[in-house]
Amino acid sequence: MIQARPSSGAEETDPERRVLTGAEIVFECLLAEGVSTIFGYPGGANLPLYQHLPSYPQLHHVLVRHEQGGAHAADGYARSRRGAIGVVFATSGPGALNMVTGLATAYADSVPVVAITGQVPVTAVGTDAFQESDVIGSTMSVTKHSYLVTRIEDIAPTIQEAFHVARSGRPGPVLIDLPKDLQQATAEYVPCTEPVRMRSFPDAPQPDSMKLRRIAQLIGEAKRPVMLIGRGVIISGAEEQVIELSHRANIPTGWTLLGTGAYPVRDPLALQMVGFMGAGFTNRAVCDADLLILVGMRCDDRVTTRLDSFAPRVEHIVHIDIDPAEIGKNVVPHVSLVADARSALSALLPLVEPKREHEWLTTIDQWKEEHPVKFVARNGILQPQEVLQEMYARCHDEAIVLADVGLNQIWAALWFDYGKPGYFLNSGGTGTMGYAFPASMGAKLSNPDKTVFCVSGEGGFVMNMQEMATMVEQNIDVNVLILNNASLGMVRQFQDDFYGGIRSAVDLTFTPDFVKLGEAFGMKAMSTDKYSDVGPMLDEAIAHRGPVLMNFDIDKDANVYPIVPLGKGMLDFVEAS
Repeated sequence: MIQARPSSGAEETDPERRVLTGAEIVFECLLAEGVSTIFGYPGGANLPLYQHLPSYPQLHHVLVRHEQGGAHAADGYARSRRGAIGVVFATSGPGALNMVTGLATAYADSVPVVAITGQVPVTAVGTDAFQESDVIGSTMSVTKHSYLVTRIEDIAPTIQEAFHVARSGRPGPVLIDLPKDLQQATAEYVPCTEPVRMRSFPDAPQPDSMKLRRIAQLIGEAKRPVMLIGRGVIISGAEEQVIELSHRANIPTGWTLLGTGAYPVRDPLALQMVGFMGAGFTNRAVCDADLLILVGMRCDDRVTTRLDSFAPRVEHIVHIDIDPAEIGKNVVPHVSLVADARSALSALLPLVEPKREHEWLTTIDQWKEEHPVKFVARNGILQPQEVLQEMYARCHDEAIVLADVGLNQIWAALWFDYGKPGYFLNSGGTGTMGYAFPASMGAKLSNPDKTVFCVSGEGGFVMNMQEMATMVEQNIDVNVLILNNASLGMVRQFQDDFYGGIRSAVDLTFTPDFVKLGEAFGMKAMSTDKYSDVGPMLDEAIAHRGPVLMNFDIDKDANVYPIVPLGKGMLDFVEAS
């Protein structure tokens, strides 16, 4: 066992200076960071942590059934409450590697998560020891930063740094790989009291005043302005500033998939989701705008479609983002501002004069009438949008909604219907199937007073359905809606529309009886294929205290529209007919 230098008698009388094991130091540091919930799975290389965990009843440990589920749960915990950081434990080798997908999901969507993985003893690192893997190398591309701790004295400052890195600037996941022998060793623990200062991860810069004045000037001169907002607005808490700017200068405002929820859908100036599966009227507005203001978004291919089709009539593009790497990466702006969205918009607002461009707003209202977000009902066949309309009617602009990946995700985003900003969580950057169900556990534990709905397809749900055991064991009150079309829906639509109509390996010819499956895990479970049952089923689920699984057998041929065909431009969208 590694032993630290013996402490002096004078030091031992100081209650702030104690000799603790490395595992105990981890827990002391987590408490110092305000952590109250840990998602985790024990194994050989992190057993010293679990040996001391019972001594810290302040920490609620949630035993997940798979490490990927733990990473997604930590993501949902952090993503659903501004300022929170998700924490997840795993052992070495396969345990740590099972988290890679969850860390990649958090990294792409800028979610602060701290993962602490056990590792083989320091002396065994690099020897191909049992359950050893190169966790740092494996996670380097999907974390904001990774640490391999090799000295017990470094545990406390490393954890403090990890939390700083996770929350600073553009948030993201951080991994700490902690060898087993350091968890068992003892050393003097001195709490970290000095703030972290790191040149590589500085605080967000203050917005440039000259650029702010230029942006205000462009807003004043614009005849056809449009604002597009992304998840950066939600992370920074800039929703009210966006609304105020939009109203003051009468700027129609749309959003990315990850920006859904940042702007009230029922606002007269609201556009809708933009891009590949965005609303037709939003795409038309972007393509006809003379000023485009991009706030807290990455401008990826799902937004721009074919890049040369994006905003062809624009005279000026303004891009505000906290991450300088995103400025000009895809769309080159005329004015760029590296700053936190809330700070930037708060400083911009006093410089913007009230204005109204009646002709532009009238034109957009016409486009909304010509290209509404709609679906085609088929008599007697349950449509997914009908289920979602009933669900959103019961959200009361307050519930947290999580959507998995696929057609269910886009339906849920396009029919999101809040009159004020709200939380709509989904895996946007990586498109990780299986994300929503475990993430909904984290969201509910992070927000116990909120109603939580999880919308999934049957394909994505079974990818992490093992977490039903966690959900029941912890009695986590989540309402799960499975939109069941007996296929990998989005893949099926792509094959039908873009690959010659050849359906290959896409039909889920066998799916479980979800009612029996839910009941086998101890969940309340219901199923229907009739619209008349949807409302009463949702009401029964909401009234139930505990997790509920609802299966809705929907139209097997229901598709997402509008959609831009692959390789086409923004204005080539195809609508429901």
